[in-house]
Amino acid sequence: MVVRYGNELPGVDIFVCTADSVIEPPMMVINTVLSVMAYDNPPEKLSVYLSDDAGSQLTFYALLEASQFAKYWIPFCKKFNVEPRSPVAYLDSISISDDSKQPKELATIKILIDGKDPNAKDSEGCVLPTLVYVAREKRPQYFHNFKAGAMNALIRVSSAISNGQIVLNVDCDMYSNNSLAVRDALCFFMDEKKGHEIAYVQFPQNFDNITKNELYSSSLRVISQVEFHGLDGYGGPLYVGTGCFHRRDTLCGRKFSREIHNEFKIDIPKDREREETIAVLEEKSKVLASCTYENNTAWGKEMGLKYGCPVEDVITGLSIQCRGWKSVYYNPERKAFLGVAPTTLAQILVQHKRWSEGDFQILLSKYSPAWFANGKISLGLQLGYCCYCLWATNCLAVLYYSIVPSLYLLRGIPLFPELSSPWFLPFAYVVISKYMYSLAEYLWSGGTVLGWWNDQRIWLYKRTSSYLLGFIDTIAKSLGLHSDSAFVITAKVSKQEVYRRYVNEIMEFGDSSAMFTALATIALINLVCLIGLMKKAILNEGIPIIYETMLLQFVLCAILVLINWPLYQGLFSRKDNGKMPKEIMEFGASSSSAMLSLWANTALLNFTLPAWSGAVEDGLNHGFNEPI
Repeated sequence: MVVRYGNELPGVDIFVCTADSVIEPPMMVINTVLSVMAYDNPPEKLSVYLSDDAGSQLTFYALLEASQFAKYWIPFCKKFNVEPRSPVAYLDSISISDDSKQPKELATIKILIDGKDPNAKDSEGCVLPTLVYVAREKRPQYFHNFKAGAMNALIRVSSAISNGQIVLNVDCDMYSNNSLAVRDALCFFMDEKKGHEIAYVQFPQNFDNITKNELYSSSLRVISQVEFHGLDGYGGPLYVGTGCFHRRDTLCGRKFSREIHNEFKIDIPKDREREETIAVLEEKSKVLASCTYENNTAWGKEMGLKYGCPVEDVITGLSIQCRGWKSVYYNPERKAFLGVAPTTLAQILVQHKRWSEGDFQILLSKYSPAWFANGKISLGLQLGYCCYCLWATNCLAVLYYSIVPSLYLLRGIPLFPELSSPWFLPFAYVVISKYMYSLAEYLWSGGTVLGWWNDQRIWLYKRTSSYLLGFIDTIAKSLGLHSDSAFVITAKVSKQEVYRRYVNEIMEFGDSSAMFTALATIALINLVCLIGLMKKAILNEGIPIIYETMLLQFVLCAILVLINWPLYQGLFSRKDNGKMPKEIMEFGASSSSAMLSLWANTALLNFTLPAWSGAVEDGLNHGFNEPI
């Protein structure tokens, strides 16, 4: 491609975003920067921008040192064809320094390496990519719009310095694992037949710290290996906020037109052609990164990433596709990017709470794929978006099936068809086929049987905690009872003790999270119901009756108890710091006891059991209907 297009290759501006120098250490950020600077692409066509919303001096000086190290690291990578090109990942020796967060008010723009400067060369005399440090202006009286605001500031600043027509954005922990990824993306954009239709090329999120059996189901295996490939056939996947190559003009609001084909020209802004000094360029760029620049403009609405949603990436991608553009999902054999997956249960639940809440907000907003996208994108893609936007509402059905059948089981009241009923077979068929298909899909995606079991556990936990809170918060916000959602950054580092348990696949419960209270309450209700049922069945010789009349109900309750086994260990038997906090255990026990007591005193207990068997009816009914 380089031989064919030469200097006509579009420039690529790479955005790396960081917002907290404590949970996103400078060492991690700099490794990501160095990995993308070493892409196998003409360096004069690459520009790397680091957005530091923390304004950390340590991050700035780490980047300054990295700019010097790059003079030796980049030629080393290209000479020996090093993969991956993150120094830490390549050398496999992690060293994390402490950092102190020192927020700044005024914007800071520093061009550490000017790729247009003939003197900016590496140790072998080759041109280096442009490297720019950006800390936008942030003041209390101006809302900064989190990552979306940082990205929009980078779009404006980069347009004045390098103006690459292709923009790649990666999270600070997502280092490049494939130096050819940039060429792969450019192949799609420069395709002579379909390239002019493509707005962005999305690579999957992959992680380098996933355990063998994926304790927290962090890899999103089925989504990346199956679902996104399906969406690709309907016009393209969602934009997931990292590992995505964009056309700059589509991010700035351009609509698709069949009459306009690829127009990749030399990207140097006219101002740079007049050899502006770096100092002048930095001062001009500060205006673009000021907190007042967006006042009374279309930024955050019609231009750049959308504001006002916890998942600014998804709603931005949807709006781009609704303007007529298509996207591409590309999953190469060698993973393009590798990041850091959450290493505690609390982190994964908080992350999914933000995702489900943001997606549900999109469904209820004017940008809803149910009506805003109607007629603008394909029906298949519309339904695909709706599946993710309805994540939060799944909590209602899962809450019902994880609590109500068990409570009725304790009272001996069947909710599903009896074993002898002809309706038993359809129920059994749906349950068995659904989970056999799910297992086959997971194994086909490269997972393990135990990994699938862990995936089912996290599936349950997300829907009874993360999605439940996301659903409640969204409804409360829609009714004006709740303020805007906070953008919670997922920690990229963990304590050594916590990480050791993660590697050994021992679940981490050592966090006083409200979501753990919901999990503990539901788990204890099912445990009490199962034990109570078995006690009454054994004492009253009612096991055959349970098998005949409530088999599906019993199996459901037993599976819920089995899948919660690590949680019971965290509540009752573990002694390490990863056990469930005492206050969570006490609150969960109190909540479950209150619910069981309320159930015991409700009028529903006046119902009598059906006549399962005339021979044991009187004794069995007496046994099941005695007080709990």
